[in-house]
Amino acid sequence: ILHRITFYEDKNFQGRSYECSSDCADMSSYLSRCHSCRVERGCFMVYDRSNFMGNQYFMKKGEYSDYMSMMGMSDCIKSVRMIPMHRGNYRMNIYEKENFGGQMHELMDDCENVMDRYRMSNCMSCNVMDGHWLMYEQPMYRGKMMYMRPGEYRNFMNQGMNGMRFMSMRRINDSYY
Repeated sequence: ILHRITFYEDKNFQGRSYECSSDCADMSSYLSRCHSCRVERGCFMVYDRSNFMGNQYFMKKGEYSDYMSMMGMSDCIKSVRMIPMHRGNYRMNIYEKENFGGQMHELMDDCENVMDRYRMSNCMSCNVMDGHWLMYEQPMYRGKMMYMRPGEYRNFMNQGMNGMRFMSMRRINDSYY
């Protein structure tokens, strides 16, 4: 198994547990609550609402004995998505406006500040051609984040990210695995 994450009802890996190696849209069918987890292999996005909605958090290999306070989460993990390892190039077009409007720039590496690099004050849509990416609300990979896999994202508002704009983005590459 390339990916494995184990969730526990209570802090410090106590209580009932649930082991997962793929996507799970609704954790509540396995655990009534979740306060700690352990990533043994791979990388995952966790969400504080079911069906991969709500706030998103990136988890790589490690122990999270009290992830809510570690990550500033106000709610338990409700769904989880496995992030497949990508080998090869990374490529994404980012657009100033929704529906691929306004300025466009091609990214092939991490960008810590869209405003500084491209003089773009907003990024409202994107097309991910290659690789898996994390996009952040603030420069320097801070603030709320969103996981982007290959596909067209015409309007971030439709992604349940109302009013969010993305100011930095980084590749989820081998160094996280």
